[in-house]
Amino acid sequence: MELRDSATITIYWSELGRMHKTIIFDTEATGIKEPILIEAAWLELESIHPFSANNPFVQRYNPGKPISLGALATHHIMDEELVDCPLAVSFTLPEDVDHIIGHNVDFDWSVIGKPNVKRICTLSLSRKLWPDLDSHSQSALLYYLERSTARERLQNAHSAIVDVGICAAILNHICEQLGITTLEGLHAESEKARIPNTMPFGKHKGLLLSDVPKDYKEWLLRQGDIDPYLRKALGA
Repeated sequence: MELRDSATITIYWSELGRMHKTIIFDTEATGIKEPILIEAAWLELESIHPFSANNPFVQRYNPGKPISLGALATHHIMDEELVDCPLAVSFTLPEDVDHIIGHNVDFDWSVIGKPNVKRICTLSLSRKLWPDLDSHSQSALLYYLERSTARERLQNAHSAIVDVGICAAILNHICEQLGITTLEGLHAESEKARIPNTMPFGKHKGLLLSDVPKDYKEWLLRQGDIDPYLRKALGA
């Protein structure tokens, strides 16, 4: 998981005889810069309404390079604990997974090599649903949504399997608040939530996109590595 809260879900359906599933997914990594996988975990989402997520999976991996001090301070996984674990490069998602759900899901997606799956982001959905909160980390959201049990549940936060469970709890609240009952509806809401209203970086950071100078927008759109959701927001 990015040295932040992150996580990802699983629904099954049959299409031309093939089974598909969605997982609530989370990773721990060597750091933020060029992150390599050291732990992966998921729950399978069996139903959104009523909400049900089961069949946990967790596995640690040898990254083949040192873990940064910042990462160590976050997840407390030591290099020496990973010596006999499978190599990080051996990780693959199960073939039947075609949706992953996570808190800042793009980080986890990039850690595992950006596989060809649809992504649903609970961080973007939370920011859209509760815009006035001073933090949208998983820990902060759990205190906001389930205050009476949050402290106990967060004792082992930043363990991938614990974070997956927290993400599932947050997702359940999101679906209830938005009246979401299907995977297709959840993915559509996530896609809308990921389109920014304000400039996320640079000299115009925080400014409404409608107020960003036209020449700056045009310059941004000429950049090859612009975020696709920002590109969409700019009207491209």
